[in-house]
Amino acid sequence: MLKIIHDWFGLSSDAGAGHGHHHEHDHRHGHAGASHSHTHGVIDPSIAATDKGVWAVKWSFVILAATAALQMAVVVVSSSVALLADTIHNVADATTAIPLWIAFVLARRKPSATFTYGLGRVEDLAGLAIVAIILFSALVAGYEAIDRFIHPHDITALAWVAVAGVLGFIGNEAVAVFRIRVGRAINSAALIADGFHARTDGLTSLAVVLGALGVWLGFPLADPIIGLVITVAIFAIVWQSSRAVLTRMLDGVDPDIIREIRHAAQHVTGVTGLGRVQARWLGHRLHADVAIRVDDAMQVADARKVAEAFRQELFGHLPALAEAKIRLASDPHGVAADAAQDHAH
Repeated sequence: MLKIIHDWFGLSSDAGAGHGHHHEHDHRHGHAGASHSHTHGVIDPSIAATDKGVWAVKWSFVILAATAALQMAVVVVSSSVALLADTIHNVADATTAIPLWIAFVLARRKPSATFTYGLGRVEDLAGLAIVAIILFSALVAGYEAIDRFIHPHDITALAWVAVAGVLGFIGNEAVAVFRIRVGRAINSAALIADGFHARTDGLTSLAVVLGALGVWLGFPLADPIIGLVITVAIFAIVWQSSRAVLTRMLDGVDPDIIREIRHAAQHVTGVTGLGRVQARWLGHRLHADVAIRVDDAMQVADARKVAEAFRQELFGHLPALAEAKIRLASDPHGVAADAAQDHAH
């Protein structure tokens, strides 16, 4: 347990610390869309990141499964539909660990003749599976809440219902902090998104406490009303998560990343402008394809040196960058094509 606590706080300090890169202009940059630390060692960085991801998913599952089990025991005793809705969602949240775990394990595999970019895209598929699981939990919770309006039922053990709601909040908040910190450390959109929805789950768990209080004050409909509120909150999570996952699946990136690439070009002598700037994510690895403009009179050898200098500048500005393909804007084949090589952080 002491090792787990030590590792947890070790990760949080890494993920939260800003790590600037010194340039000739003596300026520290806040790097878009990535954590701010990188290390070079004998272990491949992508494998190290995946190990952290599996570790986070594993412990998230344990915490949420334990929380849901405790809540389910209270549901059986109390017949609270609000707590049932919250428990169903926590069960679904714990279940999302399964596709995430599969995705992180598959991401370990090296590129092959068939999958030349590796299997980083499985994280996007895991995101779709998570959205489907959350949607199913919302439908079940909504059905149970509406059924309780049609067929009222007395709620008992209100004190235990309130305690279960508080336990749900504590469990979800712990998982939220854990997932977000590790997700940012390894630049995994799926893990970060799952962390934020776990945080929302914690707030909905507190709503169970309000429902129990309402019933105790003599308003029995408070329980199914809170159940419907939780259902609406779950649907909101489905909407937000699906947008994030689909954006990444369609090769969408945060515009700040493109602005950071253009900003990096301003600090490279010889780059007179940029042509097309493209970037996309493969799992938690960022890939960029940039066309640069140089003086027409510049020799090819000098143009290659400028391209390499720009490539190094990009890795300094974007620690999440795994690969950069840099070419001349006037040369579709890229005289600087040899500057595109894998360099994971």
